[in-house]
Amino acid sequence: MAYQTFQEEYMQTPPITRAYTTTCVLTTLAVQLDVITPFQLYFNPDLILNHLQLWRLVTNFMYFGTIGFNFLFNMIFTYRYCRMLEEGSFRGRTADFFFMFVFGGTIMTIIALFVNLVFLGQAFTIMLVYVWSRRNPYIRMNFFGLMNFQAPYLPWVLLGFSVLLGNPIIVDFIGIAVGHVYYFLEDVFPSQPGGFKLLRTPGFLKTILDPAAEDPNYNPLPEEERPVGLSGGRTGSTRGPARRGEAGGGGQPREVVAGHSI
Repeated sequence: MAYQTFQEEYMQTPPITRAYTTTCVLTTLAVQLDVITPFQLYFNPDLILNHLQLWRLVTNFMYFGTIGFNFLFNMIFTYRYCRMLEEGSFRGRTADFFFMFVFGGTIMTIIALFVNLVFLGQAFTIMLVYVWSRRNPYIRMNFFGLMNFQAPYLPWVLLGFSVLLGNPIIVDFIGIAVGHVYYFLEDVFPSQPGGFKLLRTPGFLKTILDPAAEDPNYNPLPEEERPVGLSGGRTGSTRGPARRGEAGGGGQPREVVAGHSI
């Protein structure tokens, strides 16, 4: 029964979220079982350019460390915010969502050439959190019962939590910066006087990824009824190889649980 429930939930997950989280889990399991090692996955420009190990451009976004609490919480963050974006502001626009992945990953890869970061998965998660938070500005959140705030402050709360834990905050800054660049180019600049849309999804992606017609029976769980993340689970470091949201409810803030005690 539990297996059938899990299978149904898994198959109802939108395609980009399902593909990304599945590859992250399988990559971590492969490392845990010694099928591969982190040294085969991390971002290394020399190996990419001189030895054509091009897979490193992708695999460094898929490894979140060995299986443990840090991995679990990162997967929860990635799954929830990725899914809420894909079912929310990117509903029916799978190609646009995939293009956001490509855009964000490309900018982070360029940044990684100049900083000492070899795994960018956590930065990518923060980017997803940032874009979701800016597209849902009126959702109110609670951090372990300690503080209440509106969604746009969530990335900064997570950054402050990293500071308290003594973790490097460069990962959070990169995710926030790339998320803001995407949000500005996609949501802000086109609506300004004289502005125009700079990010355009290639037509071939729309042909491949966007269905001809949306399934009329598809009914995702309303955002206000879903927990949006476990705000306290990002504890690891990544150094070393080891359509817009709506406020809802007449513009009144909604109380959404952002985390709970473990």
